[in-house]
Formats: sequence, C-alpha cells, structure tokens
Amino acid sequence: MATSYDYAPLYRSSVGFDRIFNLLENAQRARSSNDWPPYDIVKTDDDTYRISIAVAGFAQDDLDITFQSNLLTVTGKKQDSPSEDYLHRGIAGRPFEHRFELADHVRVNAADLNNGLLTIELVREIPEALKPRKISIQSTPALTSVAPAQIEAQKAA
Repeated sequence: MATSYDYAPLYRSSVGFDRIFNLLENAQRARSSNDWPPYDIVKTDDDTYRISIAVAGFAQDDLDITFQSNLLTVTGKKQDSPSEDYLHRGIAGRPFEHRFELADHVRVNAADLNNGLLTIELVREIPEALKPRKISIQSTPALTSVAPAQIEAQKAA
C-alpha cells in the first residue's frame, strides 16, 4: 500500500522551497520502481559519499554514468552473445537504470568497476562565496564630553 502525501498546504506558507517539494514527490514516485541491481549509499566523510552498485556480469562497456542538473543516472545494458546456449541462467543480465538526485554542489569525483561492484565517489564542494565568513566589527571612537574650561582654553589659544 503506497501512501501519497499532498504538499499543497506547504506551498501556501513557504517561498523558494519548490525544488525540495519536487524532490519529495519524485522520491515518492521512484519507490515503486525496480530496485535491481542492489546498491549502497555510504557517507564516508563530512563532504564525501560513495554509491556502490552490484553489477555482476556487466563489463565496463555495458555501463553508462551521466550527470546533469543534479541528477546522476547509472544505466546498464549487457551485450548478449547469442551463440551461448544456457542450460540455467541465474545471473541476471537485464537492463537497468538507477537515478540519484544529488544536492546542490555535489559532483562525481570518480567511478570504478572492480569485482562486480561499480563504485561512484561523490564530493560536496561548497563555493567560497557560500561558505561562512568572519565579519569584522568596526568601532568608531566614542564622543567625549569636553569640559567648559577646556573649551575656553581652546578659544583663547
């Protein structure tokens, strides 16, 4: 049983969060999709992540990784050799596509295929303009009251 959420009340009381609501709606729709092949998402450090996808039987030429507009897409399409006559086929080789919505300023750092695992390294790089910065506080000299005797002395000089 799938639960659907209505985000309309949130639209009435918030400004500029459209992208977040779209991500939530897309994630809700994507849950019904196929989760094959299995994958892990690991936070390896404060600003680094790793996605590992089990792609046993797929060669490097059978896999495609694209990144566009905060969407990472991993697709696999195995090139079958029709000359083989299988008696039993237990290793799945069907085509797949996984889509991962990435946060702003997250980019793909590297991808590696080793022992049937496709590993994609991600890193979040916040631009200098968006990083917190220290603001110096300027102090102005305080106004001091001058005694009337000092004013008279200044006038006489």
